Amino acid sequence: MCRWAAYRGDPLYIEEIVSSPAHSLIEQSHCATRAKTPTNGDGFGIAWYGDRPEPGRYRDILPAWSDCNLRSLARQIRSPLFLGHVRAATGGATRRDNCHPFVQGIWSFMHNGQIAGFERLRRAMESMLDDELFDARAGTTDSELMFLLALQFGLTQNPFSAMSDMLSFIEGLSHKLTGSALIRFTAAFSDGKTLHAIRYATDQFAPTLYAAPLGKGYCLVSEPLNDDVDAWMEIPPGSAVTLDDDGVSINAFKPEGIKEAARAVMA
Repeated sequence: MCRWAAYRGDPLYIEEIVSSPAHSLIEQSHCATRAKTPTNGDGFGIAWYGDRPEPGRYRDILPAWSDCNLRSLARQIRSPLFLGHVRAATGGATRRDNCHPFVQGIWSFMHNGQIAGFERLRRAMESMLDDELFDARAGTTDSELMFLLALQFGLTQNPFSAMSDMLSFIEGLSHKLTGSALIRFTAAFSDGKTLHAIRYATDQFAPTLYAAPLGKGYCLVSEPLNDDVDAWMEIPPGSAVTLDDDGVSINAFKPEGIKEAARAVMA
């Protein structure tokens, strides 16, 4: 399983998550403590927001611990909102296009989890995309396709509703094509103003998610960045998290309802 971390608040150097903490994202890339696989060496990526509406991004297929540029960039880039990800591939080749975060316009997205039987579902999932979003698909992962489907289902208008519709569609499609559905989905996504996250699974094993204050802001992480256990709040499964100017809010999240276009595909 992958590991990721995200921050929103007053501008902060990216190294405060990626490289400086005792259990930084780079440290988690070779020694994760709360994942089934401790090594996340199938590439990495960071996306950050600055003076322009679209995020900057740096990704590569090297393990995060062995990329000499990552520490240098993280030490120099200061941002009010950024995302970082280290990948343990569960599907899709180790190539740059498959490394998170994924970006489309002003939106960025990263994910930890998987869709069981994805190869059986992939073609039908892709058929839901309009031409523009289909052409935007550069990699082969389930994560990127879930992001594009959320955009198709209205991410820019109502982020959590779009994610709910996307997950409902995949669950329904999986039941139709395979007779069952298993989705594990802990994701962070942003439009450069608000940072959103979801922790959800169709079973009892949603990938972990924690929150804590950091500087004059908040971070969301797959696992704590240090050993101060009292500082970290575990986000319960079935939750939607919002970080904005009003602080942190956590609400129940359960996918329900499928768009009519999706119903037609599954009819």
